[in-house]
Amino acid sequence: MTTAFGLDFGTTNSVIATACGRTTQSVVLNTPVGETDTLRTALSFLKAGAQSLSVEAGQAAIRQFIDNPGEARFLQSIKTFAASPLFQGTMIHGRRFQFEDVMYAFLARLRDYAGEGALRTGPGRLVIGRPVQFAGNNPDEALATERYNAALARLGFPEVHHVYEPVAAAFYFAQNLDRDATVLVADFGGGTTDYSLIRFESHAGRMTATPVGHSGVGIAGDDFDFRIIDNIVSPAIGKGTLFKSFDKLLQVPSGYYANFGRWNQLSIFKTLREFAELKKLVRVSLEPEKLEAFVDLIEHDEGYPLYQAVSATKMRLSSADETEFSFPPLGDAARRTVKRSEFEAWIAPEMARIEEALDDVLTSTNTDPDDIDKVFLTGGTSFVPAIRNLFERRFDSDRIAAGGSELLSIAHGLALIGERDDIEDWTAKAI
Repeated sequence: MTTAFGLDFGTTNSVIATACGRTTQSVVLNTPVGETDTLRTALSFLKAGAQSLSVEAGQAAIRQFIDNPGEARFLQSIKTFAASPLFQGTMIHGRRFQFEDVMYAFLARLRDYAGEGALRTGPGRLVIGRPVQFAGNNPDEALATERYNAALARLGFPEVHHVYEPVAAAFYFAQNLDRDATVLVADFGGGTTDYSLIRFESHAGRMTATPVGHSGVGIAGDDFDFRIIDNIVSPAIGKGTLFKSFDKLLQVPSGYYANFGRWNQLSIFKTLREFAELKKLVRVSLEPEKLEAFVDLIEHDEGYPLYQAVSATKMRLSSADETEFSFPPLGDAARRTVKRSEFEAWIAPEMARIEEALDDVLTSTNTDPDDIDKVFLTGGTSFVPAIRNLFERRFDSDRIAAGGSELLSIAHGLALIGERDDIEDWTAKAI
C-alpha cells in the first residue's frame, strides 16, 4: 500500500505525518538539539565557506542565530510572505532567495531531520495544507500556490495535492463521528484563523464530505503576543515618552516599537539607520533611562528571550486568572502582574475580527448555529480562553470537541486524505 505523507507547513510550527492503512503517526525529527515531532518554522543561514551555507531549521536555527550574533541570517514566519506580490526575494549572504527558495530550504532541512522516515522521493503521495485565506493585505492566492508548487516540485514527489488546513483537521476529527454530521472546524495558527463548514455523511460504509463554506482572516496567535509586548514592554522602554527638539516636545516615534512584531526583527533593527537615530534620542529624552533600556535590549540581542517570556505568560494565562510577567534584563520596569481580563481587553480588536470571520461563514452559507452538530477547535491559539469562550457563547458546550490533538490534527488529516481514491474531491481546487 502506498504511503501518504501529510505536511502541515505552518506559520509557527510544521509537522509531518504518515498514513498507511488508515493508521497515522507523526514523523519524529532528529534535530541537532534533540528529537521532536513539531518543528518551529524558522531558518538560519551561516556562511560555512566561500561558496556554501550552513542551514538549520527549528530550534537548531534559533540556537545558530543566537550563537552567531551578526553572522547568521534568521528567518521565521516564512509562510506569511507566500501570497505577497511585494515580496520579491531577500538577500542572504550575497545570494538572492525567492520565496520558493526559502520554503524549499526549510523543507529540505525538515527532510534531513526526518531521515528515511518522510519526504523522500518514491511512490508516496504528498498532501500539503494551505490556509483558507493567506496572511497579509490583499493576498494573491494564485501566486502563493505557484510558489508552493515551485518549492514542492524540488522534493520530487509524483503527486502533490493541496488541501485546506481546516478541511484536513475536520477529516481527522470526523474519523470518530458515529453519525452523519455538519461540522465546523476553526483552525487557529500563528498567522491566520480559518473556518471550514463541512457536511459528513456515510454511504455504504464510506465517508463522504460536502463542503458547505469557508472563511478566514490573517489574524492569530502572533498578534496576541504582540499585544503583550505593546502593553507591557514597549511603555517600559520609552513608547509614548517625549524628547526635546529645539523648543518643541515631540513623542518618540512609535514606528521603532513596530519591530517587536517578530523577535528576530530586533537584530535586524540594530543594523538600520533608525537604530542610530534612536541612540541619539537618549541625550534629549525626558526619560532617558527608558530609551537606554531599549538600546541595551537591542545591543545584547535579547529579542528571543523576551518572546519566550511573552509566550510563557500567554500560556499561563490559559489556565490561571492572573500571572506575573517578568523579564530580568529590564528589571522592575517590566515586572508586573497580568490579569487574564487585561489580556482579553488588549486582544479585543483581534477577537472582534476573528468573530467577524465566523459570522461570514455562517451568513454566507445561510447556516444557523443550531444546525451545526460538532465544532472542532484546532491549532495552538485555540488554547486561549478567550477563543474557547467565544465558541461556548455561540454554541452549546457539548457540541465543542474536547482538546488533545490541536497541534497535530492537520498533518494527520492530510495524511489520511492522501490515502483516498477520491482525493481530488478533497483538494483546495475542488473545494
